[in-house]
Amino acid sequence: MNGIIRFIEKGKPFFNKMASNIYLQAIRDGFLTAMPAILFSSIFILLAALPEVFGFALPEGVSSWLWRVYNLSMGIVGILVAATTARSLAESLQRKMPNGYTINVLSVMLASITGFMMLAVTEIDGGISTTYLGTKGLLCSFIAAFITANMYKFCTLKNITIKMPEEVPGVIQNVFKNVFPFSFSVLICVVIDLISQQVFGITFAESMIALFSPLFQAADSYPGLMLVAGAMAFFWFLGIHGPSIVEPAVAAALYANVETNLRLYEAGEHANRALTIGMNNFVACLGGTGCTFVVCFLMVGLCKSKQLKAVGKAALIPCCFGVNEPLLFGAPIVLNPYFFVPFLLTPMINVVIFKLFVDVLMMNSFIYVMPWATPGPIGLFLGTGMAPLALVLGLVLIAVDVIIYLPFVKAYDAQLVAEEANKHEEIKDEEAIEEEVNTELKNIENGSLDVLVLCVGAGTSAMFANAVNKGAKEENLPINAKAEAFGAHTDILKNFQLVVLSPQVQSRYDEIKADADKLGIKVVKTKGAQYISLTKDPKGAANFVVKAANEE
Repeated sequence: MNGIIRFIEKGKPFFNKMASNIYLQAIRDGFLTAMPAILFSSIFILLAALPEVFGFALPEGVSSWLWRVYNLSMGIVGILVAATTARSLAESLQRKMPNGYTINVLSVMLASITGFMMLAVTEIDGGISTTYLGTKGLLCSFIAAFITANMYKFCTLKNITIKMPEEVPGVIQNVFKNVFPFSFSVLICVVIDLISQQVFGITFAESMIALFSPLFQAADSYPGLMLVAGAMAFFWFLGIHGPSIVEPAVAAALYANVETNLRLYEAGEHANRALTIGMNNFVACLGGTGCTFVVCFLMVGLCKSKQLKAVGKAALIPCCFGVNEPLLFGAPIVLNPYFFVPFLLTPMINVVIFKLFVDVLMMNSFIYVMPWATPGPIGLFLGTGMAPLALVLGLVLIAVDVIIYLPFVKAYDAQLVAEEANKHEEIKDEEAIEEEVNTELKNIENGSLDVLVLCVGAGTSAMFANAVNKGAKEENLPINAKAEAFGAHTDILKNFQLVVLSPQVQSRYDEIKADADKLGIKVVKTKGAQYISLTKDPKGAANFVVKAANEE
């Protein structure tokens, strides 16, 4: 098994390169930025639909108003994602531009929205059709964003612009500077849609649905679901954030299928699309990638190793809310031969069981988008419309996951117990540690240190930032740490002197360092076990950021 792990690890540079692909990053960051609108709309759909589950009927006016809010927020997700994806991609392209060349990100967003409208909208009597402005138009969102950002890059590098006399104010010059890239971007989208209508007799948005429908149907099959779930776990086993690579490839289906399921449910039909964002969050990633919801309980209740008991206790609550990095790097599970089989197998078995419940027992699949941090069994129950079978499914998944993980956890526990019995580690004198810490901390007592901690979803980064702030408060030091999700940091980066990257975003180091170097900000990477241990050691976390800030 160790040989297999070493062989797989040799491919890590290639997988890291995949994770750092700017187009995959743009799609993922675009969705993260648009997520508040998606979750906002979900609140109203829950308020509108859940009373009916219990046999209550809301007044017609109230129900209509709730559905209106939902339709006018979720119904324009395609527009929002076109803008946010274009922004993310433009910012990535900007980092690679020569000095003196600047892409107007705001103009890129506006051009992407306009291009999206050209690709996705059809005219009807008295207005326009809104069919593809929501999740059905997400493929058009990505295409418009990619075309627009690259066209702005091309025009900027080639200096294709309207040149104005020097006497013209800068604001007016900027307006004319973006006329050509804006026009070219939108016109390309117009031509693409025109070709689609002439060749296929349908709009480009419709042709994209027809083209990718077989692919999405294949992804919704048993092998397809297993591939999606297994791939996310495989990448995370290498220490690379798996959803960052896998989810963008099927993002359009993940969200569009939820919308389709909801419409089927409203029509009294079976909501049978299994491949949804809810399935990813609460079935394939029950308790976090690798379905580690049960692992913490096994470690706390059954393990004899001090290490595993401590890790299990520390990771128990985070795992319940889908944040399992304390377990992945604390046990560790990442690149640990003992966990290779269960970590990959459990998600694949879970999605098969879920699809069996949907196909055979006719349980409705996910019809609502729930926040990803909702505890797994609760998210499964609410997301499927509080279906009674969802409660049974939750119990079945937990039982199956325990059966799969138990022998591997016990085997690893036995090894650690033996190692702990024979371990004679030299412990550094406590007074020496205290003196070293105090020496480092004094270096900033006359100033202040603002620290930004970044991870993928602002989960573990919040744990790390809280530890830093707690340690700073205990030592009465002017350190202020803030947690943020990668991709949402660009506007606030300038407010910090130090950036700490969690292990999940190591593949983004060059990207963030390029931005930070322009602002004279230091960036420091962390290792898995080190990062997790510091989240539980406030004084150590404070000392870590001080040392990092003082290093040359």
